Amino acid sequence: MSTKPDVKPARPWFSAGPTAKRPGYALGGLPSDLLGRGIRAPEVVERFAHGLRLTREVLEVPDSHVMLYTPGSDTGAVEAALWGMLGARPVQVVAFENFGLTWLADVRDHLGLEPEALTAPWGELPDLSRADWSKDVVFPWNGTTSGVRVPDADWIADDREGLAICDATSAAFAMPLPWDKLDVVTFSFQKALGGEAGIGVMVLSPRAVERLDTYRPDRAIPKLLRLTDGKGRFDRALADGVAINTFSILTIEDWIDALGWAKHIGGLSELIRRTDANYAALAEWVERTDWIAFLPDRPEIRSTTSVCLKFTDARIAALDDKAQKAFVTRFKALLEGEAAVFDMEPHRNAPPGLRLWCGCTVETADVIAATPWLEWAFETAVSEVG
Repeated sequence: MSTKPDVKPARPWFSAGPTAKRPGYALGGLPSDLLGRGIRAPEVVERFAHGLRLTREVLEVPDSHVMLYTPGSDTGAVEAALWGMLGARPVQVVAFENFGLTWLADVRDHLGLEPEALTAPWGELPDLSRADWSKDVVFPWNGTTSGVRVPDADWIADDREGLAICDATSAAFAMPLPWDKLDVVTFSFQKALGGEAGIGVMVLSPRAVERLDTYRPDRAIPKLLRLTDGKGRFDRALADGVAINTFSILTIEDWIDALGWAKHIGGLSELIRRTDANYAALAEWVERTDWIAFLPDRPEIRSTTSVCLKFTDARIAALDDKAQKAFVTRFKALLEGEAAVFDMEPHRNAPPGLRLWCGCTVETADVIAATPWLEWAFETAVSEVG
């Protein structure tokens, strides 16, 4: 058994959602003067609008696109796009991880459409040359549960007839997003910058707004997912900070705090640099460690945020799936029992292994400090395998 490391990460939070709060965060530093006010009060609406303006500035969203909040985090934002826009054209869904598979099932089983599925096994990417841009195409930019991302936007047609509907929740603020190639982009507070959960953000291109203005889906749309007004057109008030339902004012203040930090340290380019540095530090350890490897074999499709790893040690590979998951549970318990690394387990539907968030709110020094603890936990847990 290896010796227990002496140094722990100063901030041992590596969950892929909610992700680590920004460095220096303090709950007591958030404004509280609007708490208890009505959600339609002019001051509250303006505060929500301020959050959208800051989001646009930090994320470098062009003025041609509109932005709004949705209930239900990224899931709610994606569902609002699916329910409100799909059906006008045939649909393709690119599914290479848990949430892509979820969107595929929703389009097929709940919307009653007949989507074409472009799928791939865990750790792989579908053949994106098969994307048919006469159709609406739904896809994740980054697979939070598989550690796979699309390498670029070259596969998205400039002259597309359908909409490019992109779930970007673990890519926003960490990877460049080509706004001219994307018609609907969704993300959530709790992954993008370590905000609190419950509210999603949707970015709509002029083509997406046109779809909402002109297309009437042959289905009832729940109020929480409804993006149109009483006249059946896109509800422009949503782009001014008006909420679809009652949102948490404290959650918005927390989001504004995260955006203020992002702006202060240098904006989007610095957020991407921090993410890349965290990923590089973890990748250096993976490359020199003989019992672990990236779940995706191809470097160009590996996520830099939700980094997913697989065990390569023969003793673990010999275990069945249930025993491997028990091994991960033991691994997690060892680390969390020492308060050294929290929430490094993969998504419940993903293959057994490790997943560490390396987004911009994580400090590179903490990634480096975590790796000896991963080695200690592995050697301790593997010594118990009978």
